[in-house]
Amino acid sequence: MQQINCAIYVRKSTEHGLDQQFNSLDNQEQSCKAYIQSQQFQGWQFYKTYCDAAFSGGTMVRPALKEMLSDIHDGKIQCVLVYKIDRLSRSIYDFKTMMKEFDKHNCNMVSITQSFDTSSAMGKLTLNMLLSFAEFEREVASERVRDKMRATKAKGMWIGGIPPIGYDIEFGKLVPNESEVPIVRKVFETYLESRGFNNCCEKLIKMGITQKKWTTRHGEIKGGTKMKPNIVERILKSEIYLGKIPNKSTNEVFDGLHKPIIDKELFNSVQQKIKTNNNHPDSRYNLSKTLLHNKMFTANGAQFKNKKGCKQFKHYRYYRAAGISLPAGDLDKIVYTEIKQFLDSEMSNLPEEKRLAFKQTQFCEKLASEMIEKVIYSDNKITIFIHAETFEYLKPFQTHNYLNQNSVQMNNYFVNEQGQIVIEKEIFITRGVCVKNRNSGFETCVLTRSENADIFVHVLAIGWKYKQMYESGTCVKHIAKSEQRDVRTIYKYLNLAYLSPRIVNDIMNGKISNGITLQKLFTLGSKYDRFETQEREFYRLYLV
Repeated sequence: MQQINCAIYVRKSTEHGLDQQFNSLDNQEQSCKAYIQSQQFQGWQFYKTYCDAAFSGGTMVRPALKEMLSDIHDGKIQCVLVYKIDRLSRSIYDFKTMMKEFDKHNCNMVSITQSFDTSSAMGKLTLNMLLSFAEFEREVASERVRDKMRATKAKGMWIGGIPPIGYDIEFGKLVPNESEVPIVRKVFETYLESRGFNNCCEKLIKMGITQKKWTTRHGEIKGGTKMKPNIVERILKSEIYLGKIPNKSTNEVFDGLHKPIIDKELFNSVQQKIKTNNNHPDSRYNLSKTLLHNKMFTANGAQFKNKKGCKQFKHYRYYRAAGISLPAGDLDKIVYTEIKQFLDSEMSNLPEEKRLAFKQTQFCEKLASEMIEKVIYSDNKITIFIHAETFEYLKPFQTHNYLNQNSVQMNNYFVNEQGQIVIEKEIFITRGVCVKNRNSGFETCVLTRSENADIFVHVLAIGWKYKQMYESGTCVKHIAKSEQRDVRTIYKYLNLAYLSPRIVNDIMNGKISNGITLQKLFTLGSKYDRFETQEREFYRLYLV
């Protein structure tokens, strides 16, 4: 009989009761072990208990959960037991993400107190209902806590936490610390004499000024570490020093019961300088500028904003406007390449004076940013406008006796009536199924025509590989297991392997149709069974 390694996952949201001899975590583990013992006739055996104490179920950032998912990925676990579904997650999105990982690595999940069968539609509905109530319960509890915090702050009271430098906590109120008040004023005055947060922080460190040092109710001494730029920024932006209590969840500011230690004139002067130094005043975050920052627009004139995000602990940047999100890394790379290719081209359409000015310029990333006036994005195309009226901006990038002697042929640019150099570039947007996976968490990829063609060739090769395995007698489930993919994905690739030979030949010969992407090719392969219908639909929509 095949042995099934069973892991137990237990979780508790708060620290309350953890010091008891027998707590909630012990109860969950004991119940799950008894369930495993009752299933020994099926080959079940206990493997390990993963315990997250004082971690919320609304996030996947939990050490024991990450360790368990890693062991599932390594094939060490075939079944995970929880006391209730909400112990694993209180977020429907996170739960479905975990279930995808479970299915991918042939791992089952069992809730010992809730009976349902996810192989049926009714079982899936039951599971989603349970998760919806778990998420609802978490959000209602969060709302109650937020409402209580707001009511407390509205009365001007301190709700707890680490005391800010310049104040101590006495009977639930902030009281000025006479020895730290001069330090806070020094931080504000030093910033006005500095270039920015980093420069101010360096000066404070040289003065010997450290972070807040305080004693906990248990007598432990904490803090007193070296100043950091983000701590300096937090001090300078804090309205607590004006005698106020801010509430971030509602963006309200209430009058506090404590005394102000900074006068309003000094505080406003510092805020004005922070605003002046901010390179991104229209954003909640001060992001570093990307190549097309404030230079990219839709065909209707909407300006793309520079944004950032995080998915599965991976950070990425993107441009967003009018409901359209595009990865900054891919677009910047394509524009960089086009600018460099233009500088290496013959430039036969330009007057000799302009051509010579560009040829005497050495390419670099900063030059590309200076050359671009704006970029217009429309379906499957970007249009780059280059400054060409004056060439003063090129002088910092021109060196003595340098001349770019490359003369690559480039046919996708022209000079418009305003004298601007206009470069048009065809692009392809692919979402979710991009095999390149270059965007560190962002599901959308922007591809050039050659990159799009390379992906087609790549996925066709995968499809032919699966076709050979399938026609040799291997069932789809075994192919999925050996390739570590789900069955649905295997069928998608198999459909591509059975595409019309005429369509495949045109793809392999580089005759990629206008606007065809990988998602559309997958849809075409699964929708039409007869070659004649496939070809008629393909060439009707995507005429070469």
